[in-house]
Formats: sequence, structure tokens, C-alpha cells
Amino acid sequence: MSTASLPTFTRPRFYVGMAAFMSLMVLVGFWPTYFGQILSGIPNRHWVVHLHGWIFVGWMALLVTQVSLAATGRVRAHRSLGTFGIAYGFLVLAMGLIVSVASPVIHVAAGHQTMDEAAGFLIVPLGDMVMFGGFFIPAVIYRSRPEVHKRLILLATAVLLFAAVGRMQSFMPFILAVLLWFSPVLVGIAYDAWTR
Repeated sequence: MSTASLPTFTRPRFYVGMAAFMSLMVLVGFWPTYFGQILSGIPNRHWVVHLHGWIFVGWMALLVTQVSLAATGRVRAHRSLGTFGIAYGFLVLAMGLIVSVASPVIHVAAGHQTMDEAAGFLIVPLGDMVMFGGFFIPAVIYRSRPEVHKRLILLATAVLLFAAVGRMQSFMPFILAVLLWFSPVLVGIAYDAWTR
């Protein structure tokens, strides 16, 4: 089935649905350890962690806004906001790198981790940021090619879901958490196989 043969509402709705699904994953993953705690007061976290968290929430809000604009045909507004989105994406990347280093230092200083535990985990968030940059930078380069651009943005955002899904292991088996993390990519592949 070609993309052209799909009803016009199907194509935009897919990316809106994916953005909403990924945002829901963030909400569920961080609810017990962060968002839920906000209801009873600001969680006791270092200010760098708060800043990083709200920049990440901003990225998810930007994603939902951008796919909604594109889906409703407001391409000019999408492109105008996209200029801000490029700068914001680099802010996400920079803040992610800062927190990747700062978080282990904070945990060691608080006595939550040993130096070896913190050093051993450091590769995870740094790897996360390398993968995000590896998808986000080409998404910026290919922004004039929407079919490539939107898939790269989906992949870049899916990488960021690792932290949210990792927190779901308290109520979900490891293998299911991994499948959930990869699910936006797997669903995207299945969607492209069906439509293209």
C-alpha cells in the first residue's frame, strides 16, 4: 500500500499518536519518583536535576506541538517554531551531558553510590546523549526533507525515553521495559512497512 493511497487523516495522526504515546511513557516512568511527588511539594533534588528534568519536559511539549502543527497543515508555523526547536535540541543535548557527569557526583556526595558504581553507570547517560545527538543533528541537516526529518526526530526522542522506561522496572520485568523502550521504533518500522 502506498502512502498516497492512505486516507489523508491517517498519515498525520500516526506521528501525533506517537508523540502522545512517548509523552505518556515519560509521565508514567517519572510519576513515582518525580511528577507524583510534585503534588506534595517540590521533590528534594539538586537544582541541576530539576533544570534537566524540566528541559526534557519542554522537549516533549515541543515535540507534541510540532507534530500537531505539521498534522494540521500549519507548516509555516512548524518551520518557524523549528528554528527555536533546533536551539532547544542542542540545549537538551548540552544539559544531558552536564547531568550525565553531575548526577554521579551528586550521588557519590550524598552517599547513594560508591565511586566505582557511579563511574560504571556513567557510560549509560553519556551513551544516551551520543545516540540522541547522532539522530538529532542529522534531523537538523535533513529538515528540508520531511520524510527523513520526522523519522530522525522520532528516533532521537525514543533514545531519551531510556531514563523513563528504566524507572518502570520497579513494576515491570526488564525484558518488557526494553521492549517498551524500543516500541516507538518498532511501531514506526511496522507503520512504514504497511504504508510504504
